[in-house]
Amino acid sequence: MAQAGAELNLVKSGGSLGGSLGSKAVVGAHTAGGGVVVEVREKKGPLRAAIPTMPFPLAVICLFLNTFIPGLGTFISAFTVLCGARSDLISERGKCCVFWLNVAAALIQILTAVIMVGWIMSIFWGMDMVILASQYRSPQCPGVSIYTKIVVGTKAFLKTSEKMPGTL
Repeated sequence: MAQAGAELNLVKSGGSLGGSLGSKAVVGAHTAGGGVVVEVREKKGPLRAAIPTMPFPLAVICLFLNTFIPGLGTFISAFTVLCGARSDLISERGKCCVFWLNVAAALIQILTAVIMVGWIMSIFWGMDMVILASQYRSPQCPGVSIYTKIVVGTKAFLKTSEKMPGTL
């Protein structure tokens, strides 16, 4: 209990949480009550940071595949990186490296599925894909997913082309 209090004081004084917790606290603005706003960011390893952010339906399909055939959904998700899916590591390591990290994660899941570790890892990987897909929002339009923008944009294009003379 004393250690938790020491960590809390460290956060209030502007420090950061220890590396053993796997997260880093960043001090923000002071609140009206005199407290401090703290943002906690999760520290991800390279394999986990390489999980691509895909459209929600594709992420659900990958979760389904990972549940019944360990590693298959992860392997398919690797190709979404080459097709433009975002990942936390693309800016640091590039698309090709992120692709191969996802292929490596799929191989680890397939090879360790025999001892159940890979199967469990595969299911959690699929769940992370769905969570990332549901949390992703376009930076230009907060609250609107990229999938919604594509569908709405396509409908707007079709309505515009219907009004144009000489179109089918």
